[in-house]
Amino acid sequence: MTDKLKIEVALQIRKPASEVFEAIVNPNKMSNYFILKSSGRMQEGKEIKWWFPEFEEEFPIRVNRVEQDRYISYYWDIDEEELHVEITLTPREDSTLVSITEKSKDNNEAGVKWLKSKTVGWANFLDGLKAYLEFGVNLRKGGFDFLKK
Repeated sequence: MTDKLKIEVALQIRKPASEVFEAIVNPNKMSNYFILKSSGRMQEGKEIKWWFPEFEEEFPIRVNRVEQDRYISYYWDIDEEELHVEITLTPREDSTLVSITEKSKDNNEAGVKWLKSKTVGWANFLDGLKAYLEFGVNLRKGGFDFLKK
């Protein structure tokens, strides 16, 4: 059994990589499917903050590496622990495969809880991104109001 757990999810979106990339790095677009707001655009070496509609706290993001239309890497603090997220865009004939990896947590009860929760979260991110880009729909709006305290 491995000592560390990581999340891996992927979904194909029927849009070119340039459009998918822009929807991820541009906070004005990302607010249509994922975050409430951001302190800035995702740019290599930049530190920004994200706010989500269902949470009061802010989430610090440290953008690591950005390759136009291909790759985004950042670190964020979850439960006082810095985790690494990698988003890879792979162009297909008429779409883009979006693959996301987040790592890592210890393979214990807390780690398994994180794995379950965040895997659902990343699947929601991908579904929301697809719905927004392909159909102009914001799936997240109102969907997590039950989490507000």
